[in-house]
Amino acid sequence: MTAPLIDLVAKGGLAAILVTMAAESAGIPISSEIVVPLGGSLAAAGILPLAGVVLAATVGNLVGSSIAFALSRRYGPALVIRYGRRVGLDQRHLDLAGRFFARWGLPAVFAGRLLPVVRTYISFPAGLSGMGWAPFLLATAAGCVPWNLGLACAGLLLGRQYGEVEHALGPFVAPAAIAAGALLVLGYALGRRATEGRANG
Repeated sequence: MTAPLIDLVAKGGLAAILVTMAAESAGIPISSEIVVPLGGSLAAAGILPLAGVVLAATVGNLVGSSIAFALSRRYGPALVIRYGRRVGLDQRHLDLAGRFFARWGLPAVFAGRLLPVVRTYISFPAGLSGMGWAPFLLATAAGCVPWNLGLACAGLLLGRQYGEVEHALGPFVAPAAIAAGALLVLGYALGRRATEGRANG
């Protein structure tokens, strides 16, 4: 997928960056670590403005994240209640997610936007929890701007070697995914414990 993606961005410019980053933030596994540094490389060649690359990527992130958030917020709870029992999920986990994001929503979404892999999917649990639109969009923008700016500037400095950005971030992908998985397992366990405690009390 890398070669067609590079070709798309090279030919499509800012519009392609916006569309691909919207797709990534909607849950489609497209690597911003390729797209945005390539945009920075094109800025170094004088083909695209650096500010435009950062803006297009961030707007794309906001659009895609909003789609994922809206779908999860609208349909997620009903799906969990209907099918969640097959994987051990039920109303108590929705309640737990709601309490967690009510207290930690802003920092959780902000931090999630700065982590490979996690940043692609953080919108789904945020929407599932019923988190408000304003804090979600604020945290998303606050996290996406420095991420995109850093990637674009790295591409600007590296020029044709922009692909080194993805290689440099590669070692962090697995730990980020493991950390996210551990948090999900912890949340699941806490949800069960809280429910059992109320039942026994």
